[in-house]
Amino acid sequence: GGNVAMDVARTCLRQGAKEVHVLYRRSREEMPANEEEIEEAEEEGIHFHYLTTPVEALAGSSGRIAEVRCIRMQLGEPDASGRRRPIPIAGSEYTMPVDSIVSAIGLAADLDFFGQEPENLRPGINKWNTLEVDPVTYATSVEGIFAGGDVVSGAATVVEAIKAGRQVAISIDRYLRGEDLKAGRGIQLEPVDLPPGDFPKAAREKMSRLAPAKRKHTFEEVQLGFSEAQALAEAKRCLECGICSECYRCVDACMAKAVDHDMQPVTEDLAVGAVVFAPGFRPFDARLKPEYGYGIWPNVVTSLEYERILSAAGPFGGHIQRISDAKKPQRMAWIQCVGSRDASIGNDYCSSVCCMYATKQAMITKEHEHDIETTIFYIDMRAQGKGFDRFYERARDETGVRYVRAMVSRVVPVPETDTLILSYVDAENRIAQEEFDMVVLSIGLCPHPSSVQTAEFLGVRLNSHGFCATDPLDLVASSRPGVYVCGVAQGPKDIPDTVQQGSSAAGCATALLAEARGTMITPPPEYPERDIVGQAPRIAVFICHCGINIAGVVDVTEVAAYARSLPDVAFATNCLFACSTDQQKEIKRVIDEFQINRVVVASCTPRTHEPLFRSTLREAGLNQYLFELANIREQDSWVHQGEPGAATDKAKDLVRMSVSRARLLEPLHDFAYEVVQKGLVVGGGLAGLTAALAMAEQGFPTVLLERTAELGGNARTLHYTEEGANPAAYVRDLIDKVQSNPLITVHKNAEVVASMGSCGNFTTTVAVDGNRQELPHGVMIIATGGEEYRPSEYLYGQDPRIVSQKEFEAMLVDQPDKARRLRRVVMIQCVGSREPDHSYCSRVCCTSAVKNSLKLKELNPHAQVSVLYRDIRTFALKELYYQEARRRGVRFFRF
Repeated sequence: GGNVAMDVARTCLRQGAKEVHVLYRRSREEMPANEEEIEEAEEEGIHFHYLTTPVEALAGSSGRIAEVRCIRMQLGEPDASGRRRPIPIAGSEYTMPVDSIVSAIGLAADLDFFGQEPENLRPGINKWNTLEVDPVTYATSVEGIFAGGDVVSGAATVVEAIKAGRQVAISIDRYLRGEDLKAGRGIQLEPVDLPPGDFPKAAREKMSRLAPAKRKHTFEEVQLGFSEAQALAEAKRCLECGICSECYRCVDACMAKAVDHDMQPVTEDLAVGAVVFAPGFRPFDARLKPEYGYGIWPNVVTSLEYERILSAAGPFGGHIQRISDAKKPQRMAWIQCVGSRDASIGNDYCSSVCCMYATKQAMITKEHEHDIETTIFYIDMRAQGKGFDRFYERARDETGVRYVRAMVSRVVPVPETDTLILSYVDAENRIAQEEFDMVVLSIGLCPHPSSVQTAEFLGVRLNSHGFCATDPLDLVASSRPGVYVCGVAQGPKDIPDTVQQGSSAAGCATALLAEARGTMITPPPEYPERDIVGQAPRIAVFICHCGINIAGVVDVTEVAAYARSLPDVAFATNCLFACSTDQQKEIKRVIDEFQINRVVVASCTPRTHEPLFRSTLREAGLNQYLFELANIREQDSWVHQGEPGAATDKAKDLVRMSVSRARLLEPLHDFAYEVVQKGLVVGGGLAGLTAALAMAEQGFPTVLLERTAELGGNARTLHYTEEGANPAAYVRDLIDKVQSNPLITVHKNAEVVASMGSCGNFTTTVAVDGNRQELPHGVMIIATGGEEYRPSEYLYGQDPRIVSQKEFEAMLVDQPDKARRLRRVVMIQCVGSREPDHSYCSRVCCTSAVKNSLKLKELNPHAQVSVLYRDIRTFALKELYYQEARRRGVRFFRF
């Protein structure tokens, strides 16, 4: 009664059979075949015998099949499949003349052999007589037994069986390795926003068919397609949800011809000596936190969406407005930790970046619109990066950003005004509610499913959250030698940490490939240079908006008009982003069209963008040194944000000075000089040792200077990390590698006396045990480290019971019996940090307190441990150890 039976019956008719009969043991209503298939078979004259079951095939005198004996059925109670069970009617047998029989029956798994197995080795079997398995891992109810294919799904396709076999193989591999079977697996459905509104139901157009009399003797197409009117009517049923319909308009619109709908996957084999795995991340899907109303209330947006709203190149041109009515919000709220520090959704880690980007967004919002009230609801303010605490304090004390320490429980709308009411528990443990015009959800960072799949292809081990598992003391080394990982793929981190880790991964990879250095370098193309000798200056001036960084303060249109009035300026304009690809093309066009021989760009710092503009001049045929850059951002708009008039006047002055300098520029040419192929590293701690070894492994002789008599620095005295690694043992191994490397020269008891020279050619005078010597080198790395703060407060140094975390760690390791006698321990955080003399966060203190608390609880479970803190800054995966400390009874008190 299924589609196979319909195909067989209709094919028999087309092959010349005079009559075709279908015997089915249930009624027509219960036939599993598609209704269209049944209708078309009936139209072609197929005879259907419902509630009939064949019992026996009977042979004639020739020995061939001549008849089939059948019995009539009636429907009884539902069986295990949920359909009414057919029951034979006694005495209803009859015969039907036939000369061929085709059986179109289903398949069933033979699982009887499990009855011979002990009860604990019998996997679960469902009502369909197939094995019950986990839909992601294909694990049965018996540990170590996995199943896939028809024995699980029932009769299905070959492709589905291949898929199941592959997934089972992955699960078995992970099971044998002791890894998480589910990490990074399962279908990730991407939500699609459908257009709002009610749509009337419209029936599908019925397609015309080839006439039964004609089609039943031929294999011609049965469905003849829609008429023009039908096609138009069917098209109007589309909800226009925005999902790709292969209209190919994107192909027409893409000037770079980068879109190719016909492109097929191509497998290429690349012979490489190292792999750097840096796939990035996926922002958390805020729809998984429905209590905040994202995707339901229009004025609830994610932080990434709000970033676009703030952008001058964004949907509103940098103007802040609500989605619902395009009005400027008066009160805005940021809700932190959406998709982070939340065990209910499986993301119990801290995403590291949310506190600071919310602070940045709130500050920029105030810069755009001074009268907007900005409020950030947070649990802990994690401003652990360099300069982050000062930034946070400036936002709070100078810009007027309001911070409320509370976790918002829900967001509900006020329909009349489209405002939003936030509910939370305030500092007095009272339920509070506040009304806001717009809410921004600070969403966290998640591993991207495709990166998880790629990691599996690379043979890289992942942790339980889907990030790459690495050694706690070698964060870029993956579980597979030669594969290095960096960025959020290793764990949540902000941009500075990502850049540092990227450089580290690149250094490890290039050290591995040192022998091949330079073998695949492609020299940059050479462009013919236009001779401008004897030509009068023709200067082009480009004034950059830099989004709103400059244009939000400086009247760039007025500055551009002023530039046109200056002597020798042949062209002047303003542009949104001078550094954009499109604007580089425009600069080259202007140089060619107006015969420009000098260029001035008024934008931001030359430190980051001057090489780009010089490269553009080279490509346009001008000498790269016929360029001048006026910094009207750092030196003007950022300094005079509250004085637009004065800032505009200052920008004119800066542009005029740059034009005056440009007028006198002459072509210059680079020349090469020898670089001293040696490195100097100052500082023999963990950073210095690592840097010296990295340079030596790349083939460069290196001198390592250490001020004391022993290498290793602070790491020598550290016994364990929160993950359980041993820093002291690690640094001892590192010292052995350094001292045994023939390219590294180590000087202990050494101090730098003087240094002179320039990039690539320095000479540093060093005093080693009082004897001075000069060391030539091409680069210098400063890795002098730091030291533990020695407090004068809290009776430190006056009472032996007052110790630092470092001293307490040593006691836990060297005097465990003493630790077991401790009854009450209090840890005071931020001693010597986040204070007027040291306004920064030292970054390690909170984690040190947590790891030492856990160590003490391990030695002495009944000890009462209390941590007094301002903000617990166990960022990224360190958050898991903070949670573990709380589970073990460590008490945390905020002061």
